[in-house]
Amino acid sequence: MTTDSFLCFHCHFYQPPREDPFTGQIPREAGAEPYHDYNEKITAECYQPNALLGNFDHISFNVGPTLAAWLDASRHAHETYDRIVQADRNHAARVGVGNAIAQSAHHTILPLARRRDKIAQVAWGIASFEHHFGRKPAGMWLPEMAVDYETLETLAGAGLTFTILSSEQVGGDTGGRAGPYRIRLSAGRSMAVFVRDRFLSNQLSFDMDKFPDPKTWAGQALVSRGPGLSLIATDGETFGHHNRGGEHFLHSLLLRDAPALGLQVVSLARYLADHLPQIEIEILEMTAWSCGHHVARWATGCECTPADSRWKGALRRALDNLASEMDLVYVTEARAAGADPWPLRDAYIAVVLGQMDGPAFLSAQGLSNLSTAAADRLLKLLQAELYRQRMYASCAFFFEELARIEPGYAIANAARALLLVKQATGEDLAHGFRRDLSVAFSARAGVTGADLYDAIIASAQANSYIK
Repeated sequence: MTTDSFLCFHCHFYQPPREDPFTGQIPREAGAEPYHDYNEKITAECYQPNALLGNFDHISFNVGPTLAAWLDASRHAHETYDRIVQADRNHAARVGVGNAIAQSAHHTILPLARRRDKIAQVAWGIASFEHHFGRKPAGMWLPEMAVDYETLETLAGAGLTFTILSSEQVGGDTGGRAGPYRIRLSAGRSMAVFVRDRFLSNQLSFDMDKFPDPKTWAGQALVSRGPGLSLIATDGETFGHHNRGGEHFLHSLLLRDAPALGLQVVSLARYLADHLPQIEIEILEMTAWSCGHHVARWATGCECTPADSRWKGALRRALDNLASEMDLVYVTEARAAGADPWPLRDAYIAVVLGQMDGPAFLSAQGLSNLSTAAADRLLKLLQAELYRQRMYASCAFFFEELARIEPGYAIANAARALLLVKQATGEDLAHGFRRDLSVAFSARAGVTGADLYDAIIASAQANSYIK
């Protein structure tokens, strides 16, 4: 293999917000034993061993904001967090650019989001990245690689320069190589896109155990590919959680086997700095890396999940209706306070990250003249908007069953948002939300979304979280 053959592994590390929105604490999760919850379990099986081996120094990676916040705050995982952040600094010291990229805030399927929510998710993802890594990101991971042109326009408008898609999501002359390629956008702007090799990425994700060692896999998969960049992009949890011992497979491949075969291991940011896009391609809109039915898996349901998945459309309609009602209340209050509602919400990430408290935030936004009551109302509604964003985490719609914990988390975040709106303004939006949830039905479990909502409210009342 020639010396101008390059290999990049991009690992997408992410966990959803698992906290009970009424307590801020993660409940004990069934199946995570012997650990308290899946964050702890996956840290022990994946994040910590990969960090200890130094794998983060040699891959391209993103750590979702909700996972980064948990790792940072957890006394059990903070050493792992420090090693991950240091890996980006080590990479920058070694080759001139960091190897971490950002991710939008709550793993929302961005093509299904309103434009103003796309802007908020991207802005919050950038702010979270800067908070944790201490620098501006150049690239951003799209949740589930779900893409449309408006999403790319949002990234470009925020100053980002590249993202990653899968080979089945693009049209044009790629020759099976990773690029980077240019996507033409409006107003003379463009976005660089790296294209992962879907077959090889999935082969490692799902069939790693079929190969005796990483050198055998690399020899069969990569040696004959010739010059250019090969990109493997997959869930980072592949290496250690989904595949036990996968962290050692990755370590050997990156540090020993790939170089022995003549492959230069590189990060996406470093490769882009040396190889600007020369070929223009197009994207296939409303597509994603984990479903062949465009984004139907997270909108209306599709054949990728067994049984009757029509509950997904009903749940999304309930959340969308609630979001519209909440936004109307928030916009009215923000404008009465003399604020532009959406830039104000975008900036609120500073409070979420703990960089300042609510009164200091309002003062920084030129709203220090508000009465105590008006300030309290506005801050409660901004906090409600945070939970309203959290209720769209993609995992709520990914699986086959409404009664799983993931849809439950979405409904719980909606319930918390509803309570904050009621506390702020006296408006009770719960009746309409519960009515819409009653249409979402699980035949397997014999429950509706309204039943799940009622159970969440009853638990919160029993524990005095709701008076």
